[in-house]
Amino acid sequence: ILFRDIPDTIFAVRKDSPLIVAKDKTGGLIASDIPAILRYTKEYYRLDEGIVARIRPDEICFFNDKKESVTQKPETVDWDVEQAQKGGYAHFMLKEIHEQPDVIRRAAARRVGAGELPDLSTDGVEDDLLRTVDSVSIIGCGSAMHAGLVGRMLIESLAGIPVTVDLASEYRYAPPVTVGHTLAVPVSQSGETSDTLQALRLARKNGLSSLGVINVVGSAIARESDAVMYTGAGPEIAVATTKGYASQVTVLAMLAVKLGYLRGRIGAERASELCHSLADVLPANIAEIISRRPEIAELAKKIYSHDDLFYIGRGPDCAAAPECSLKLKEISYIHSEAYAAGELKHGTISLIEDGMPVIAVATQHDLYEKTMSNIKEVKT
Repeated sequence: ILFRDIPDTIFAVRKDSPLIVAKDKTGGLIASDIPAILRYTKEYYRLDEGIVARIRPDEICFFNDKKESVTQKPETVDWDVEQAQKGGYAHFMLKEIHEQPDVIRRAAARRVGAGELPDLSTDGVEDDLLRTVDSVSIIGCGSAMHAGLVGRMLIESLAGIPVTVDLASEYRYAPPVTVGHTLAVPVSQSGETSDTLQALRLARKNGLSSLGVINVVGSAIARESDAVMYTGAGPEIAVATTKGYASQVTVLAMLAVKLGYLRGRIGAERASELCHSLADVLPANIAEIISRRPEIAELAKKIYSHDDLFYIGRGPDCAAAPECSLKLKEISYIHSEAYAAGELKHGTISLIEDGMPVIAVATQHDLYEKTMSNIKEVKT
């Protein structure tokens, strides 16, 4: 806010959306996210809700709604401007796709402890909190909610704990019925997603404990959660999340392994094997797929001119398919839908016309033949 009769002064207020304030030798800076200020300074203030900042060339002061002076905690960016630049890639999304193996490796490796067993002590997540969990409520928007769909399958299969996954925008008006000790798990890359933050506040008001899966340290959702598992994805500039989603799934997978181990559903050998898969095997596999860019480009040439496309899958692949569909819509503007492969025959298959692309995600060995039968249906 600028006033004609108050020169060299800007007022700014945090209301629902994120706001950061900083200062360098030229004056004050206001932005919604850290990359905007990186070339000027690494020191910044993340405003609390309802706080007003008065920015002058030589000072920044903070006030509450009663005009009382208040203190805001200064923070320091722990990554540099190079990480917020393209680094030789044609665009940010391509760069962030290539960063996925390292991001996943770091997210998993930091949670592998003695004996190659899952260890969340670096997150400050106590075993006692997890041992008493009767159910889990994952809350998120967009890709974060899709990560929750995969997380639900992993937690239920490895730990035997019932899980609900809700869009934060719907949770605010119709939270699921909970039984016993329910752990709310808000998932957000920025940690500032308004709907997710409001859903977290409602969950806490209803007596749920909370464990945030967040990328940005010190963000609103991180501050208001009882405990936080940081994804460590680093800055994500591209609108269509890639490494953010991958890191969220990785962290939820580590949580699933930990819950399963604590509850005795999986033994030490199996838990160690899963930790190794997440920290070592998975990053290597993703790096190998990314290296096949010419092959992927040829596939893209076959479908880019189509107006409609279907993704199908079973089990975890069914949970991953909505994120595939969202990515295609966000980037290419091709209309696409994701379906459980077994549901095609219940009416939807009538929409498949000659030449329409159908992508089957088929990574599960025990479901592979069933998915192949669905592919044959499509071809027919």
